[in-house]
Amino acid sequence: MTPQSATARPLLAALALLFAALPASAQQAGAEPRAPLGRWVTESGNLEVEIAPCNAGSPTLFGKVVRVMANRSMAGPGQAGEFADKRPALGMTILSGFKESGANEHQGEIYNRENAKTYSATLTPAGPDQLRVHAYVGIALFGKTQVWRRPAPAAAGAPP
Repeated sequence: MTPQSATARPLLAALALLFAALPASAQQAGAEPRAPLGRWVTESGNLEVEIAPCNAGSPTLFGKVVRVMANRSMAGPGQAGEFADKRPALGMTILSGFKESGANEHQGEIYNRENAKTYSATLTPAGPDQLRVHAYVGIALFGKTQVWRRPAPAAAGAPP
């Protein structure tokens, strides 16, 4: 074996794995989309939100509530679920105007239905199945960060 082939073999193997894994995951039906696209469960466990492009081919993303799982207050355990916005959560757009603002980061606005206010926010992947959602007023240094998680895969034959 020549010194060049000894060096080339691990490199070729790594490249083969990379090219085999990336296109397959991107092209497979039902493959998990890259963050932040896809469905996410809020940190409180109240809502499942789907993040998608605003229009076909648009770089701007929005997030709409696709499932209501609970109606607990984000303020803390045992606190009433009184919401300033009395509209039903299902179908509500709570993320809007998110555009890529850096490597693996999107910036836009998040709506809090508890107080009916809109805040600046950033979305950043925090792992393969986690999304860091940082809402703030004014500057990003001050604010609150939540970690949203991908929903568990649905059981075979279970209704969506």
